[in-house]
Amino acid sequence: MNHFELRGGELWCEDVRLGDIAGQVGTPVYVYSTATLERHYTVLRDARAAAGLGAPLIASAVKANSNVSVLATLARLGCGADTVSEGEIRRALAAGVPPERIVFSGVGKTRAELAFAITTGVAEINVESEPELNLLIEVAAELGARPAIAIRVNPDVAAGGHAKISTGKAENKFGVSFAEAARLYAQASNNAHVRPVAVACHIGSQITDLAPFEAAFTKMRGLVEQLRAEGLSVERLDLGGGLGAPYFDAPEPPAPAEFARMAARVMAGLDIEFAFEPGRMIAANAGVLVARVLHIHERPEGRRFLVLDAGMNDLIRPAMYESYHDIRPVRPRKGAALAYDVVGPICETGDTFTRERPLPPFEPGDLLAFMTAGAYGAVMSSEYNSRPLVPEVLVKGREFAVVRRRPSYEEMLANEATAPWLG
Repeated sequence: MNHFELRGGELWCEDVRLGDIAGQVGTPVYVYSTATLERHYTVLRDARAAAGLGAPLIASAVKANSNVSVLATLARLGCGADTVSEGEIRRALAAGVPPERIVFSGVGKTRAELAFAITTGVAEINVESEPELNLLIEVAAELGARPAIAIRVNPDVAAGGHAKISTGKAENKFGVSFAEAARLYAQASNNAHVRPVAVACHIGSQITDLAPFEAAFTKMRGLVEQLRAEGLSVERLDLGGGLGAPYFDAPEPPAPAEFARMAARVMAGLDIEFAFEPGRMIAANAGVLVARVLHIHERPEGRRFLVLDAGMNDLIRPAMYESYHDIRPVRPRKGAALAYDVVGPICETGDTFTRERPLPPFEPGDLLAFMTAGAYGAVMSSEYNSRPLVPEVLVKGREFAVVRRRPSYEEMLANEATAPWLG
């Protein structure tokens, strides 16, 4: 469910017209719904409690949407943060997420990032390789600390809506293999500078079938039982995220309640604390990208290009993942649907959102919204072609606020300095 709907012939976000936001902030612009963010988090939280999973740590994946106001909206409900860089940890802290609800993952943590996570006191550092474990022990010893860690395991389970967002197969770079997981956990347990408290896994993103989850969770339960049989303490089982969001063209993902019941069934009687790291499921349908039609280019051979002021630098998912986004007019016109190639202004053929999509008729100056754009949208935007970063707006009821403004060209250029010998 989301809070974007047509009223009186216009598309609204909660109680604000998208056209009013576009008029005041300009386009392209991302717009997020507070009500949708809050609803998605509480549905996930309540489903896990109802299934008997206790009160797990639910840490929203900051990589899906890192806007500080979005993170703060979730933090006020008790949501934690799953982070993969020092920058993301700092964003979570700025949003009011307490350190004990922050998880630090990622395959390429630097010495400085590990030191920052240790001194911050995050809930757990997910170790993804033996070299990283050795580096973490070295840094912790230098700091005189003993951080809580998890060993992230690659369960060799195929899942994810695209090859580029599948993370749980043996050929993927994430985590340690099952063959080495028990050895590394025991090695860490016998070290004075780290405190293993958990094992973790994450098999991919945009998963719309419970079977891969169940296969991975079953393996992870077996690992916990093996470690405990060897006399090792395992306090927490971090089961990652990956549950898909409805993208209109994709199979309907399982409901959070179905997911929670499956997890509870697999883990029945294990007596362990759980952690989950949803991202897309919370944020995707909570946001849209609003763009304006610059012109319509019709070729004699019949191709019809709908040229927008938004480009792949603003929303890269279609170019990178061949992803589908529903496209809706902000003020629909009457008339038969026409087939459009929807494209942006970037000097790349890949700057194409969709080809031959049947859409309502458009005219230059019309506004449209890319739906389900709240996850992996603004967070992956760039200044390619020297275009300013797209602004972000958060709506709550009848109010809206710009929570990331569009930089000026002067501000963009001010980040660079001319080499002395060119002055």
